[in-house]
Amino acid sequence: MARSNNSFIKKQKADRKAKKKKEKLENRLEKKKQESSGKLEDMIAYVDEFGNISDTPPEPPQEKDKKKKDSGSASTD
Repeated sequence: MARSNNSFIKKQKADRKAKKKKEKLENRLEKKKQESSGKLEDMIAYVDEFGNISDTPPEPPQEKDKKKKDSGSASTD
């Protein structure tokens, strides 16, 4: 009795393995069908000061402009 049960389990494992292999092949073919632009601009990602990833470039810091304005008004006194 144990032999027949053992061969049944082996068959189930083989069926699951074949099914998984077939699904992987289908997924691979689907990915190949999808069009990708391949442009460098589409692949670039930017990280902001908080560590968040975005597609748009960050704005340049404006701290230097503020310091120049503050120092200019102090010299007029």
